[in-house]
Amino acid sequence: MTRQDSPNPSLQAPRHPSLPRNPVGAHIPVAGGLHSVGLPYARDLKAEAVQVFVANPRGWATPAGNPRQDEAFRAACAAESLPVYVHAPYLINFGSHTEATVERSVESLRHSLRRGREIGALGVVVHTGSATGGRERSVALRQVRERLLPLLDELTHDDDPFLLLESTAGQGASLCSRTWDFGPYFEALDAHPRLGVCLDTCHIFAAGHDLTGPSGMHQTLDLLVDTVGEGRLRLIHANDSKDVAGAHKDRHENIGAGHIGEDPFRALMTHPATAGVPLVIETPGGKEGHSADVERLKKLRDG
Repeated sequence: MTRQDSPNPSLQAPRHPSLPRNPVGAHIPVAGGLHSVGLPYARDLKAEAVQVFVANPRGWATPAGNPRQDEAFRAACAAESLPVYVHAPYLINFGSHTEATVERSVESLRHSLRRGREIGALGVVVHTGSATGGRERSVALRQVRERLLPLLDELTHDDDPFLLLESTAGQGASLCSRTWDFGPYFEALDAHPRLGVCLDTCHIFAAGHDLTGPSGMHQTLDLLVDTVGEGRLRLIHANDSKDVAGAHKDRHENIGAGHIGEDPFRALMTHPATAGVPLVIETPGGKEGHSADVERLKKLRDG
């Protein structure tokens, strides 16, 4: 499948008819087994979507996985209409000036994409990285194109996941933090048909988009759609923020307990661009905190 003759991304991966407008779920622990550990945790939370790691998020190892656990997990999620996403390791940075880091980033992301397909994931989330070593953003983005575009072109199976770009809170020489920063990133990757966005509410708030007020969330989502087009937003990390808008600090807080507050999350689930898009929490408080946040978001959605 070439980029030229690929279908519009908005026409792919239709929402399962049994799912709510915005399935609400969580990043779940899977150490000890995707099926034996991860699924019971998700069920306890009454999660309607899940996100997992398939490797150590703070390392470069690329474990093979357990075929029996993979198949059991994939089958159970399909039977329960549970959308699955993979979060790639945090060390990945295609804008790095260090060749070893870039090489490892290629192998790490290729591993996450392969494992994503094996477990039935709809998308693999990767951080957009930064221009290290004092290099210009344009130079770093050329490198992103050279090293990341070939990985996207490897996604030729019907059940391959989308690659979902997640912006940062704007620390350091971040390549993508404000909504409009997705524009040059998408351009560098030819707006590949398998490319999408994972919007993290804490990150975008910390980067400077004030989501509060009567229209803060909708204005930010309008800007995102204006930048990347319709159908590209495919996952939302629903996290409140411990810090104020524009603080450039990536510190997640429980829903309603931070500086974003509950109302913007209610507004989030009424914008046209979020129809059918799952919300996954990455908030503190362990299982108890996760359960409360999942329930809170469902109430905001359904109330």
